[in-house]
Amino acid sequence: MTLLLAVGAIFMIAGTAGLLRFPDLPTRLHAVAKADNLGLGFIILGLIVHTVSNGAGAGVVVKLLLIWALALLGTAVNSHLLAVREDDG
Repeated sequence: MTLLLAVGAIFMIAGTAGLLRFPDLPTRLHAVAKADNLGLGFIILGLIVHTVSNGAGAGVVVKLLLIWALALLGTAVNSHLLAVREDDG
């Protein structure tokens, strides 16, 4: 569990570093979208392991997976809208 959370945090930090370091919007979007979604996935998996080991119900696991799915969808839509806006002008 701790390893999953640590790997997730490392990916989140890498995505933030890419956001601050890369020069233009498309590369920044790529860094944030890929690294942060992967980091969130590892964090969610660590939380699922923690909740299952503590005897929580399946409802908590479903809610965690729903949070991850909504974050993936939100990041994809947001990245697309920002890239289209940047392309226009």
